[in-house]
Amino acid sequence: MTAIKETNFKFKGQTGFYRGKVRDVYYFGNRMAMVATDRISAFDVVLPRAIPDKGRVLNQIAALNLSATSNLVPNWVQSTPDPNVTIGFRCETFPVEMVVRGYLSGHAAREYKLGKRLLCGVRLHDGLKENDPLPYPIITPTTKASVGHDEDISREEILKRKLVDEEDYATLEKYALTLFEKGTAMAAEQGLILVDTKYEFGKHDGTIYLIDEVHTPDSSRYFYEKGYRKRQQAGEPQKQLSKEFVRQWLIQNGFQGKEGQVVPEMTDAIVASISDRYRELYEQMTGNKLEPLDSVDILERIEQNIVNSLI
Repeated sequence: MTAIKETNFKFKGQTGFYRGKVRDVYYFGNRMAMVATDRISAFDVVLPRAIPDKGRVLNQIAALNLSATSNLVPNWVQSTPDPNVTIGFRCETFPVEMVVRGYLSGHAAREYKLGKRLLCGVRLHDGLKENDPLPYPIITPTTKASVGHDEDISREEILKRKLVDEEDYATLEKYALTLFEKGTAMAAEQGLILVDTKYEFGKHDGTIYLIDEVHTPDSSRYFYEKGYRKRQQAGEPQKQLSKEFVRQWLIQNGFQGKEGQVVPEMTDAIVASISDRYRELYEQMTGNKLEPLDSVDILERIEQNIVNSLI
């Protein structure tokens, strides 16, 4: 199958271009077209081979969730003219990510195991086990680093450093918790538990908008609800629905993004297995089958759909 590693379009009226880890963004004044490529990253490293269908899987899951939450929180999307493309407002991004956690998992669990009970200014009580539910969802923000890794930060530090003013930050908190509540309900309908996720926000013409992808397997962690309690009582690892399987394959092959480490060979079989897993993620999260694409020349299709949507 064909995978989109990168795009290099030149559009009439284009005012800028940005290539992120996995997306190519074309600017048109105060609008932007975001192309979800099939590049894949882990440990802040873009892996050498692209994964067929990954981009459209994530873009379509994000589109579904953005549509389902648009009545609760304004978002940046104007249209989704192609399975791999979203077009919307160009926003001035807030320099923090709003991470919401409903369970003690991932980074929070690792910090807790080290004996830390204060995470981003939020107090955690003693006696919790990894993957236990928290009494209520908490917000553990991180900085958005232009270089290097994002870092944990507290509400107090955000306001002290004037990264976000107090009125706007209160809105970000409200929006993040509202979205998490809706995402939790949507996950439950598919037999899933929304464990934690991150939200990004920006401003356009003075209005705060939800931006980027939402509730995808790359931005969120999910557990399967079936068997969760039994596994937790037995102290067993939870069955996850996320990009964690890619990270685990890399770890098993000696790569965690550290200096001197080399990405293991991504054979055709490995690429195919990751692609199959992303298709499974789509079907589990949406309840729909991922239909094969008719178009043979994916790049030509994407380019034409962007042009048509901007006319």
